[in-house]
Amino acid sequence: MKRDRVSWKGYIPAITTPFDKRGALDFGALAAMLDWLHSEGMHGLILAGTTGEWSSMSHDERKSLFTAAGRQLHGKLPLIAGCTAFTVDEVVDLAEHACNSGFDGVLATPPPYIRPSDEEIYCFYNEISKRISLPICVYNWPPGTSIDMSLSLLERIAGIENVVAIKQSTGDLRRFVQTFFKLGETVRVFGHSMDEHGLALLRSAGGDGTMGAGAVLGRTHADFYNCLWAGDYAAAAECGRLDRVIMDEWYTEDLVGRFGSGPAIMKAALNVQGLPGGYVRSPLIDLPPDAVAMVRDTLVRMGKIDRGASRAVPAGR
Repeated sequence: MKRDRVSWKGYIPAITTPFDKRGALDFGALAAMLDWLHSEGMHGLILAGTTGEWSSMSHDERKSLFTAAGRQLHGKLPLIAGCTAFTVDEVVDLAEHACNSGFDGVLATPPPYIRPSDEEIYCFYNEISKRISLPICVYNWPPGTSIDMSLSLLERIAGIENVVAIKQSTGDLRRFVQTFFKLGETVRVFGHSMDEHGLALLRSAGGDGTMGAGAVLGRTHADFYNCLWAGDYAAAAECGRLDRVIMDEWYTEDLVGRFGSGPAIMKAALNVQGLPGGYVRSPLIDLPPDAVAMVRDTLVRMGKIDRGASRAVPAGR
């Protein structure tokens, strides 16, 4: 089966991209962040995804990001390159560079903004598959594309040669469950919620994992799956409960930030823990002090930082 061409499983976050105060890529902060994520036991990483602010980066910047991450972590854990773009040529160009940088796969949504038809989306992925060698994870991301791909369309796309996985980020739980049971034997299906519902589904029917955002709780996210695989369901449930706290307090049901953009919230959460989150890049705006305080309060209540800890300064100048 095509799903067995890759070993991707568990918690694989789309990570933030550190920028300095001037908006430049901060490679020192990136290296420190990659070291921390690896030490915290992530089961893989996605570079230049939505949380990684791909839309504000040039192609050359994304390539330099892939080069740096591949040089540091190739062979240590699965690396997946965010290659979402408007045209097949752009996706292929990014994918080829990711391959040369030691990445293990690519992640791409349908072309955003233009609202292509089902046939156009199918042809888009089929053409990419013909022109690249890396395995493809198809990303269904309605908040970013205004398209919630139907099960019938995903079934067609799952039959494309290099498609080995689907990141199913629909807000419709029923749609996710249908995708999982219909296509899970052909491709890997990511998107299990890390709560009691997701845990029940994983225990009863198995599953591949979650491609989450930011990994700001570090090992807690990865341990949801580590504990599940070890049969310690109570510990897995506690890890899932903590993940659920930040999803409920920081995001709406549509996975949109409640008091700022998703990247700004994730970077604030990293910065207040003394980690190199850095700044967001225009047009996004860093969280104002009152919102940072809300993020801090959540992390204090979760035991991630001390209430009296001083406010961390983002990486960069």
